[in-house]
Amino acid sequence: MSVIQSVFRLLCVLVLLLTTTASGLHGCNNTLSHEYCVLGAGPAGLQMGYFLSRSQRDYIILERNAGPGSFFNIYPRHRKLISINKIHTGRRNKEFNLRHDWNSLLSDRPDLLFQRISQELYPSADDFPRYLSVFEKELGLKVIYGADVGRIKASDFNGHQGYVLTDQNGLSYECRVLLVSTGLWVPQQVGFRGSDLVEGYESIPTDPEEFKDQAVLILGKGNSAFETAQSILGRASRIHLYSPSPVRLAWQTHYVGDLRAVNNELLDTYQLKSLDGLVEGRLEDIAIVRREKNGKRRAAKKRNPTSTKKNESLYLTLTELLDDHNGTNKVTGQNLPGYHTDNFSLRQPYDRVIRCLGFRFNFSIFDGSARPPQSSGARGRLPGVTAWYEGRGTPNMFVLGTAAHSRDYRMSAGGFIHGFRYTVRAVYKFLEQRYHNIAWPTTNLPISQLQSWILRRVNEASGTYQMFGVLGDIILLQGSHCKYLEEFPLQALPQLSALSGHSVSDHGLLVLVMQYGLNQTDTLGPGRAESEWTKAWKSNFLHPVLYYYKTLPTDKDMRQRPVGWPLPRPEAVHHMVEDFLTEWDQPISHSQPLRRFLEHCLQTDLRAFYAESCFLLSLTSGNPPLFCHQGYLRKQGIVGNRHLWQHAREAGLMADAALSEDASVTEYLNHAGAAVISTVNFDL
Repeated sequence: MSVIQSVFRLLCVLVLLLTTTASGLHGCNNTLSHEYCVLGAGPAGLQMGYFLSRSQRDYIILERNAGPGSFFNIYPRHRKLISINKIHTGRRNKEFNLRHDWNSLLSDRPDLLFQRISQELYPSADDFPRYLSVFEKELGLKVIYGADVGRIKASDFNGHQGYVLTDQNGLSYECRVLLVSTGLWVPQQVGFRGSDLVEGYESIPTDPEEFKDQAVLILGKGNSAFETAQSILGRASRIHLYSPSPVRLAWQTHYVGDLRAVNNELLDTYQLKSLDGLVEGRLEDIAIVRREKNGKRRAAKKRNPTSTKKNESLYLTLTELLDDHNGTNKVTGQNLPGYHTDNFSLRQPYDRVIRCLGFRFNFSIFDGSARPPQSSGARGRLPGVTAWYEGRGTPNMFVLGTAAHSRDYRMSAGGFIHGFRYTVRAVYKFLEQRYHNIAWPTTNLPISQLQSWILRRVNEASGTYQMFGVLGDIILLQGSHCKYLEEFPLQALPQLSALSGHSVSDHGLLVLVMQYGLNQTDTLGPGRAESEWTKAWKSNFLHPVLYYYKTLPTDKDMRQRPVGWPLPRPEAVHHMVEDFLTEWDQPISHSQPLRRFLEHCLQTDLRAFYAESCFLLSLTSGNPPLFCHQGYLRKQGIVGNRHLWQHAREAGLMADAALSEDASVTEYLNHAGAAVISTVNFDL
């Protein structure tokens, strides 16, 4: 390549990096190469960008719009988020507070929380793009805006399958690893006769006055449907919601994607018989037809979505009842179900019909060599991914964020920011192990400190709390010590060694999971909670569960696990009884049963002893308790909190070098102020 060509190429690259539209580059050798390409600058894309930037990886984030989080510039249409922004928890523990902060992204910057933008419990949707913009700019993430990628194909990248992304200007971005974080934004539609007469959630007017005294039929019973209904509840004359499934309430199912209380006012007007209601039926079987108010029959004609004229009516009927199957949708009395069943619920006409069926993944930008398959669940709206979020049949392509929700659809919070910020972090750790040979981070603990560490995690960890039943802590037992891995995807457990870089020894492993009970119960009725620790296995609400395995479960074990279980049957299992305050720190109900379970699995005494007892036991027993081995007999005395360490040093009772015996434990004790007993002050 000549000097002139080299300079010209460099100018092309500089223009690309400095412009947000990437225009004016025609004629250049317009292919840029990066190790990682992140497609989409929504919350998942920026979250991954933070981790890649922190590790100084070669990456670029491509966003088709002019700013981050563009989905939230439009949705939800009525501008109230349903993600909780609970700031005042009474705690100063940052990790614990993330359990109740559903909007912040993870970073090492304590000032980059969403509360910096809004103090509202249910914030305005306009606040979220503002937050993402602050996050991106202050962390200096590498984002190119205005890059509308319309084609993705597989290609060879240094002998491995990589990907080439081409934008609207013909610019190409070649990468070793593609991280797809485009979310779900294509409106979900169902084909039926007369669907062209239906207005979409994405385009309906949001001024309630435009629905004044109108009868409205809404297709769907999710949050978008109820959000729409609630906005017009005081203006519309009659609102009916129609879909195949009955309404599912989030406070009953524990799934945040189901109907939230903030949107459910129509349930009152339905149950109190105030002209509104819910009906079930297959959408594929219906037809929407119309005729003028004066009774003249009319052929189907596309409805103006913004029209509010009331010179025509829309009827819901069944396709099988239509006389004309050529699509003219002519209506007579015999075409309507009310003619055959005069008590048919939806026999009265509507002024407008609105589709609120959610969104689906955009598969159209992938060619055959790079297209991930559709998921088996969620009506095929999501791409199919492995347990470690790699596209099935698309090696080196990972799906992040809402689009990866097929792994825990209707099970956990992986389709929402407060859930997928943790699965994105897990994917990042997979990337570090696979492509850079950096093993999953671990904390090395003496077994005598394992109980305190577990109690700390169940009382403050946010990742396992939000992604209950999906992410869990893995404890690799190694005799007198163990390795503690945080927030590992449970469904990938059979591939633990390859994905994490850590192997399982002959001592086995423990898995700590947060999960709800499987008992069917009235979530607001008497007897809904279990308070007796001896019956902890009957707990219905979220509670910690420990599984003990002598060997790593296999893929077959995972496939054959009991229905509703996150893991296969273990050698031993321990439920910590549910707690009304979600504080698992009581000595009788929580700490003592946990210690006895660990002692059963580890076949050792985990009790803590004073120095005098250790002295006597060392004289009278050939095998003093483990606590004495790892403390007193190593001239360390009792493991205490930070203030005790400082007092011992100042009194000349302990050398400074003793602090470095186990840096990970010392760091934890300095942070948490843990005492020698199992109860820990988690507020510090």
